Amino acid sequence: LIVGGIGIMNIMYVTVTERTREIGLRRSLGAKNKDILRQFLFESAILSLAGGIIGIIVGLLLSALVLFAFDMGFMISITAVVVSFIVCATIGIFFGWYPAKKAAALDPITALRYE
Repeated sequence: LIVGGIGIMNIMYVTVTERTREIGLRRSLGAKNKDILRQFLFESAILSLAGGIIGIIVGLLLSALVLFAFDMGFMISITAVVVSFIVCATIGIFFGWYPAKKAAALDPITALRYE
């Protein structure tokens, strides 16, 4: 989970770097720090939830394959799926916090000059 979180943090750093001018433009047009922070936290949560969905699907398919091979019953635990989604979103928000905070703290003038 930590390695995945670090991957999300790196992706968010790259996203912030690539969109520095956009952030500067939004800030110069009146967006507040919390608006920028909220946007990037939302993006990191969505990114981790997408990974969680893929992980849950792959896990369920592999479980079904193994249980079918050993002629056992297959059961999906809704609790485990919900907990997985909550953990994924939490990891995305936790590891996306620092890049989002850096994006929100950018000076609009400096960000608009960024190449």
